[in-house]
Amino acid sequence: MFDNLRGFIDKIKPNFVKGGKFGWLQSTFEAFETFAFTPNTVTAKGSHVRDGVDMKRAMITVVIALVPALLFGMWNIGYQTMLHGENWPFEPGTAASWWYCLWFGFLRMLPLIVVSYVVGLGIEFMFAQIRHHEVNEGFLVTGLIIPMIVPVTTPLWQLALAVAFAVVIGKEVFGGSGMNFLNPALVARAFLFFSYPTHMSGDQVWIAADLWGTDAIAGATTMGELATGMSPSASALDMFIGTVPGSTCETSVIAILLGALVLLVSGIASWRVMLSVVLGGGAMGLLFNAIGANDYMQLPFYYHFLMGGFAFGAVFMATDPVTSAQTNAGKWIYGLLIGAFAVMLRVLNPAYPEGMMLSILLMNCFAPLIDHCVVQRNVKMRERRALGKEVRQ
Repeated sequence: MFDNLRGFIDKIKPNFVKGGKFGWLQSTFEAFETFAFTPNTVTAKGSHVRDGVDMKRAMITVVIALVPALLFGMWNIGYQTMLHGENWPFEPGTAASWWYCLWFGFLRMLPLIVVSYVVGLGIEFMFAQIRHHEVNEGFLVTGLIIPMIVPVTTPLWQLALAVAFAVVIGKEVFGGSGMNFLNPALVARAFLFFSYPTHMSGDQVWIAADLWGTDAIAGATTMGELATGMSPSASALDMFIGTVPGSTCETSVIAILLGALVLLVSGIASWRVMLSVVLGGGAMGLLFNAIGANDYMQLPFYYHFLMGGFAFGAVFMATDPVTSAQTNAGKWIYGLLIGAFAVMLRVLNPAYPEGMMLSILLMNCFAPLIDHCVVQRNVKMRERRALGKEVRQ
């Protein structure tokens, strides 16, 4: 089968190269060809670092790492609807079945994923054609992450606008993949949060009321309860497992840790960034525990790791190699500040209980400055060492 497909692609390829009948579609054709098969182009001269892990393989690895959180998120959508809803769509006696919960969540998530990919990839292909560039595989990850970090009741037209804004304003205006300084998925989330706040926060957006509509059932998140002065209704174990209301695929720390393991073993993500985010958040949580001016400050520091999008952000967002710090020392500083600012925003700003999104976007802006300071410090240290050797000589 693959030989037949390869033969068919080779047969029609001359029509899509420069000068061919459909030469103006060269970028689009190459995108589909390289998605199906490894490119057969090689370097002609010069020395190059050769590695079997290209951009396509790296992006597919991240997609695989997202699968545990995605599957659990789908199941939790159905579970929360079954738990709180009155119009459970499946026949009596099957409400407790994990399969029906997963199927319900799959049907609710599928339109979000389809809209994200259709809109985002459509814009990516358009820009590639205009610029006569290859289509980059980066949106394979971004297009999946965006539906995973929004409420399940997000209207599809709002999601489409957010994806378009993220791709055009968050990435393409800077030159495309690899040139952007802000995480595109978080740009989409920020667009939705500030443009349509009633659809992104509160108690009425986290649990689907029915199978196909966008109506919701009241179900407060843990951070929403804390922001209003209530004690958390969910235990630490519930939050660790993920059986709580929240964004579609951000609730299960267990599933996210499985994804982190895939990223670390494959070498795709930086362990320095992941660990430093946790250390920064933990340090800020302990500082607030010591101050203890209100109930939120007295919350055990490790609760911050379990609530909201902290774990998902630390594993899949802060580690974005394009928008994070590049130097090893810079990664430590970058991650520590993300974790610290996230907890600070949560505790000190009751109007915005989830601080991970703004914290990562803020540090995306400062990542180049952090790297610049680290490099300049190393240059000055080397200059001092060189001057010291000359004096001794």
